[in-house]
Amino acid sequence: MSGKTIRIGIRTIEAANLDDVIFPNEGISQGDLITVYRRLAETMLPHLAGRPLTMQRYPDGIQNAGFYQRAVPDYFPEWITRTPVSVKEDNGEKMAVVCDREATLVYLVDQGLVTPHVWLSRADDLESPDKLIFDLDPPDSEFEPVREAADLLRGLLTALDLVPFVMTTGSRGAHVVVPLDRSADFDTVRDFARDVAQVAVERKPERLTIEVRKKRRGNRLFIDYLRNAYGQNSVAPYAVRAKPGAPVATPIDWGELSARDLHSQTYTVKNIFRRLGQKDDPWKGYMRHARSLQEARSRLEDMVESA
Repeated sequence: MSGKTIRIGIRTIEAANLDDVIFPNEGISQGDLITVYRRLAETMLPHLAGRPLTMQRYPDGIQNAGFYQRAVPDYFPEWITRTPVSVKEDNGEKMAVVCDREATLVYLVDQGLVTPHVWLSRADDLESPDKLIFDLDPPDSEFEPVREAADLLRGLLTALDLVPFVMTTGSRGAHVVVPLDRSADFDTVRDFARDVAQVAVERKPERLTIEVRKKRRGNRLFIDYLRNAYGQNSVAPYAVRAKPGAPVATPIDWGELSARDLHSQTYTVKNIFRRLGQKDDPWKGYMRHARSLQEARSRLEDMVESA
């Protein structure tokens, strides 16, 4: 066990376990992972700031069982930003981390964080999402169904005068995300997402489904719209996934989606910095494209009626 004092701005972090191996097959230690996240911080933090965060922690390495943690432990330092969140199943309130600075990100990784997951709403108005998300979950490891579903959703959403963005998740699928102006609540957003997904399924019924039960999906890709709910999370852009190879959830341009060598784990800690050195974040400033769903709902109803 080794330790090191890490100074970031006015904050000092006493990192205790820098030599502990987190990704055994790749030989990536906790200190290595801290270095990765420090290099990612400038690009990643705008996607984390202002949002409650759920920590996916693997203090004993990804070969061992990890756990998700939403509530801030009592021992976290006072300078870590917190926000109260309602926990409806507990009829209570807990404090969640808001990762708004590099020092916070480094501290969390030192505590065993591998993958940060963020809310679809911001701390100043948790009931009003500013993102709509479709999680494209393929039936197997093939990425072609993901590519096909994402392209179909892009066409539908663009026809509704919304601006969709796409990201490989670093796991199996992709996320299609639409920035919103926060004028709709979660129920409204989820209902809209369900209806868009249903239109997609009707156009490709042999390839797509919104069936929640896996045994009834067959070989169809599941368009998961259910994440559009209060307290639900999605993997943060540029998050490292707790999987062999240390893949990274990576925003991409729509044009990149057609590359035949692209898959959900194309980008890893080994090549993500080459990419970022050659290309700006495709999601940079994406909230400038936030829209209301009111007009989109009317367009969607017209689309369904004319089908």
